[in-house]
Amino acid sequence: MVVHNTISQLRQNAHLSQEEFAELFHVSRQSVQKWENGLAKPELEKLVDIANYFGVSLDSLILGRDKRAMETLEYNAPIQPQYFDNWRKWELYASDLLTEYKQSVEEGLDISAYKELFSTVSTLPNDEIKKKLGDTLFEIIQRAKILPGYPYLEPSALEEIRALRTDEVIGFGEAPETALLRDKLHGAWLGRICGCMLGKTVEGIRTNELTPFLKETGNYPMHRYIYRTDLTEERCKKYPFFSVKRICADEIDAMPVDDDTNYVVLGQLILENYGRDFTAYDVSRAWLNYQKKDAYCTAERVAYRNFINGYVPPQSACFQNPYREWIGAQIRGDYYGYINPGNPALAAEMAWRDASISHVKNGIYGEMFVSAMLAAAAVTADRTQILRAGLAQIPRTSRLHEAVTSVLEQFESGVSQQAVFEGIHRKYDEHSPHDWCHTIPNAMIVAASLLYGRGDFGRTICMAVETGFDTDCNGATVGSILGMAYGAGCIPEYWSAPFHDTLQTSIFGVGTVSISDCAEKTLAHIPALR
Repeated sequence: MVVHNTISQLRQNAHLSQEEFAELFHVSRQSVQKWENGLAKPELEKLVDIANYFGVSLDSLILGRDKRAMETLEYNAPIQPQYFDNWRKWELYASDLLTEYKQSVEEGLDISAYKELFSTVSTLPNDEIKKKLGDTLFEIIQRAKILPGYPYLEPSALEEIRALRTDEVIGFGEAPETALLRDKLHGAWLGRICGCMLGKTVEGIRTNELTPFLKETGNYPMHRYIYRTDLTEERCKKYPFFSVKRICADEIDAMPVDDDTNYVVLGQLILENYGRDFTAYDVSRAWLNYQKKDAYCTAERVAYRNFINGYVPPQSACFQNPYREWIGAQIRGDYYGYINPGNPALAAEMAWRDASISHVKNGIYGEMFVSAMLAAAAVTADRTQILRAGLAQIPRTSRLHEAVTSVLEQFESGVSQQAVFEGIHRKYDEHSPHDWCHTIPNAMIVAASLLYGRGDFGRTICMAVETGFDTDCNGATVGSILGMAYGAGCIPEYWSAPFHDTLQTSIFGVGTVSISDCAEKTLAHIPALR
């Protein structure tokens, strides 16, 4: 039986005329007639609609039989996943075992005896054997003990995090009155977008190429967007990173799609759908509902894979995730800061709920740190106080707390901007994907840029970007914080003009939105506004 006979049979069994059938599926009677006579076939979209309406499978509709019903289901047989030739790197844990090894060592795990094994397996082709070996190495990591004398204590559970916070009490008054807060929120949204765009053009370019390029184009120290005219054919040959198509601010009429901005819109949707008491599980549902898997990167993409495979938070963050302390969560927490003005602790708690679906330890702390800073920035423009408010919400026994504190102490003791940034580059190798994308060095850049930028919007976002590492993320974060602290008026028109108050997203059902409308909607999620 072929599709034309199946459609005819389904229609007749439902006692529908061709006209009635056509009306159901928004086609002409002639189309239905052609389908049933075998003169034409429905488009795939119509086939799906017909199958859903009549409660049959596509196999049944197209082939006249349900292929699935003919399969032999051997529930007692060993469960073995099926693998194919079209591996995608992120779908195979064993494809990035070198990152896993480095991450595990940084967490203090006693796995040095397996270093060569990690290295050897990482060189194998991506096949089922490599997958099984990767599974074995993951079990080794799960069973590994912390080395004696490891100096950090870094829990992932919220109550344990709270127990290890500093005793320093940082108090803030009430949220600003509505008119002022509206301007601050607009500034935060707009500042994030400006900083993101500045860094987006040079994302992935290491400073050994970026700095000479900026000098050659008269943009060092950085003070403006990179223009299409900067990317001459000669320069693209000279600086290979620029040979890849780059989006420049002088050729857009809206902020292009970017994960740094998608997550702020997604945060707003989470509040709209689940309220302020949303759970980590709610966040995972929102991820599945609103974006395709290719919208997620590194730890987020692994978590997405884990959701599909049945792992719920916090297991979704832990299972075979080499990127569990990377920057992904740190760029997701802005909205929770926006909706808790003057309340860094609650902002950090909401950030924890969000981060815990994909990250652990310092990966979680990064989001809590940024969210708390934004909540503080709503009521104070003192950048040192803003940073301390963020630090107060993460364990004082963590690597992140130690790293950001060192930046703050150097600034307060008069160490130069250049020396601080050179120190970050000495400790972390931006040519290593792990270091380049890890939460800690990027948080240090955010902290240093806020301090040495001295409240100047353009100077601060440019400093965060020209320093390298994850340029669009760091530019977006400092832009968001300064925009919140000083309001939209602190952002010169030069920086905001390219966007025409428009933000493009890849979020299902959202698409293109007004930046000012997003800021206005944020007010609805803030209780007890005056």
